Amino acid sequence: MARPNSIELPDCKPIRILYEDRTVIAADKPPGWMLVPDTWQRTSRNLQAAITSSIAGGDFWARSRGLKFLRYVHRLDADTSGVLLFAKSPGAVESLGEMFETQRMEKMYLAVTAVEPREMEWTCRLALAPDPQRVARMIVDEENGKPSETHFRVVEKIPGLTLIECQPVTGRTHQIRVHLAESGCPIVSDELYGRRTGRLEFGLRAARLAYKDPFTRMPVEIIAPVKYFLKDYGFSARGDARPT
Repeated sequence: MARPNSIELPDCKPIRILYEDRTVIAADKPPGWMLVPDTWQRTSRNLQAAITSSIAGGDFWARSRGLKFLRYVHRLDADTSGVLLFAKSPGAVESLGEMFETQRMEKMYLAVTAVEPREMEWTCRLALAPDPQRVARMIVDEENGKPSETHFRVVEKIPGLTLIECQPVTGRTHQIRVHLAESGCPIVSDELYGRRTGRLEFGLRAARLAYKDPFTRMPVEIIAPVKYFLKDYGFSARGDARPT
């Protein structure tokens, strides 16, 4: 029997595997899954804990691969969907994690905003720090914050909504969300840095991840499909946004 091309966890739809090699599995994370330390068990939507439990339970998707270990290398916010990289060994977690920290990972996101940006392309370099007044929120703090950099490009405009390509250079918590909000165009339905936007869902998707494999030195490019994401907001899904 062929091994499944998805991560199959109890009581949820299969999570599609976008890419796999001897070192990693890249999954298309659905919105609603949290990535919190696996010692924090107060939610049934803890993706790392659910995967660890599934591997320990010998579920077929993991058993068919001989998996004994699978750990996220970077994080996506609970409501963000798209490319999420997992490593198959502690050594791979360390090596790939270092690549994120040293800015050797190319990342591209697509964001939807209900406020038309002032420019077609721009770069935001506002430093970010945790908000001392509110847990799990970030603020701009040029004195004590960590350097942050995100490049933005408008991809498409339709009445009431704009699609923006986001390329974060650094990887600070909530970086894209804060930088867009500070640019005057918060992500739709981002209630932490903006407001609920009608019936629209949170509009951020991790669409592409590219890097040079630290073990084989071969280039790796992982693409998450965006056709249905764009369709949900009424965009044309034309070729400007590379992943299809």
